Amino acid sequence: MKIKSLKNVLSTSVSLAVALAMSSAGLAHADEYKMPRLLAIGTSGTASGSFASTNGWGPVFQKETGSNVRIVPVDNESQRYQRLTDRRDLTISSVSSAEMRFQIEGIGSYAGSKPVPQRVLWHHNDTPWGFVVAGSSDLHTMEDLKKRKITVSQGEFSPPMVVAVTKALPAYLGMTDEETSQNFSFASASSYAQSCRAVVEGRADVAYCAPTSSILSEMEGAPGGIRWLNMDLDNKEAWNRFLAHRTMVVPTEIDLGVSTAKGVDGLASNFLYSVPADADEEFAYNMAKWFHQSFDKYKGTHPLSARMDLSIFREYLNRSPLPVHEGTVRYLKEVGAWTAEDDTWNQAAIEKMDRWTEARQAALDEARKGRIQASHNNEEFTAILKKHTEGLEPFRTRL
Repeated sequence: MKIKSLKNVLSTSVSLAVALAMSSAGLAHADEYKMPRLLAIGTSGTASGSFASTNGWGPVFQKETGSNVRIVPVDNESQRYQRLTDRRDLTISSVSSAEMRFQIEGIGSYAGSKPVPQRVLWHHNDTPWGFVVAGSSDLHTMEDLKKRKITVSQGEFSPPMVVAVTKALPAYLGMTDEETSQNFSFASASSYAQSCRAVVEGRADVAYCAPTSSILSEMEGAPGGIRWLNMDLDNKEAWNRFLAHRTMVVPTEIDLGVSTAKGVDGLASNFLYSVPADADEEFAYNMAKWFHQSFDKYKGTHPLSARMDLSIFREYLNRSPLPVHEGTVRYLKEVGAWTAEDDTWNQAAIEKMDRWTEARQAALDEARKGRIQASHNNEEFTAILKKHTEGLEPFRTRL
């Protein structure tokens, strides 16, 4: 995604910094470090883009470094988190920023899990999202959505998508609950394709969709076509209200997917490669260096691998609330892609994560002493957890 920001940190000086970083001194430093004999990378299941794209760059990395790369598909997010942070049989994990927030704050099934601070190693991929209408619709702007009664497509199969249309959308528009109930009706959809297709089939006025999905290509070619509603990136008040419900999405200009969406302001959901906070600094530094310097060699191995470009990572960092590993930071500084301002927000993010870790550990300790089962299904424990974490600032996208 192309994210607008107040400044462009990737100035022309980056190319010079990259050249300097690849000087003889930099290469000599890299030669001193040997990658782990085994690099185990956890991803979601075998049908996911996360698994497929990691299998794209993994063999390239193995050939160049001699490290034995093992891609481990673990569909259960909680299990993958435990294997990365507790069992330590995974070195790196691919995780969505939203899921990482749940892990940090102990939301849902993570409530009773061991709290372990994590760090961002590198950007993995992103998926754009936006609100789409039929090409013949009289709805041309987001503001038009509150000018008359409308029907909103609601995908029952995905809790985050339900929140996006029932909570985040009205909040973006500044609508009260009463105004929402009076002006919005919701058309239930049992699948993603059905939810999106509703706008060209006349069952809904607007739907929340990803322009990279094949169903949108089909819809774009339908009679009358489709149109995307621009979510003005400069409307910070509206975005603040939206992010109160979808805290980890990133406002962005869409540059992927169907042609009608390109150039429209929307949002992105990001996947990251994460490591435990105590991962070796030299390992993180050299992984970051490899991801950057070998990009041209692996970017064509899978469409999502192209989203691992340094410029895309840098754009994501302009809005990310998650702390970056010190080894990655060191490399980004070398290539001119990290500033003093980044040091400030990153340190604040580290301290915030530490506060959450300490509070959650205190809750687990209290539960253990009281012989109370630490589970999100145990109301006695969730009350203890709430007591210890009350007042802590949640992680959310920086505007």
